[in-house]
Amino acid sequence: MDEKAEFSQRLRKAIENAGYAVRPIVLEREFNTRYWGRSVTVQAVRRWLRGEAIPSQEKLQVLSEWLKIEPHVLRYGEQAVQSVRAIQQKWDDGIGFQEREVFEAFLALPAPQRKVVREVIQAFTKAFPAKDEV
Repeated sequence: MDEKAEFSQRLRKAIENAGYAVRPIVLEREFNTRYWGRSVTVQAVRRWLRGEAIPSQEKLQVLSEWLKIEPHVLRYGEQAVQSVRAIQQKWDDGIGFQEREVFEAFLALPAPQRKVVREVIQAFTKAFPAKDEV
């Protein structure tokens, strides 16, 4: 299934969960009462519902506020969000206080000095490759 079709399924489910009928005219009316920009047409929202198009980021924001769903969940799905959270958790669990201090100090350096530090770290990584942890 492609990205547009998956978005369409998430949009339909969110509309249903919010207690509205999954119909283009309902979506068009509810969206346009909340959107401060140029109104969308019934044809445009029909394309969202059919999986032919994905709305712009600002329109996704309006949809998510109306439907009470996180914009990134509506756009990319819960699995993508969970994947990002898992990576973040792995990063948080694997890094201690001293490493965080080093990262903060590194990020505070000017770009030329960061480049030098990065090259030194890469040289050490090549010279002393990490052994797989069991």
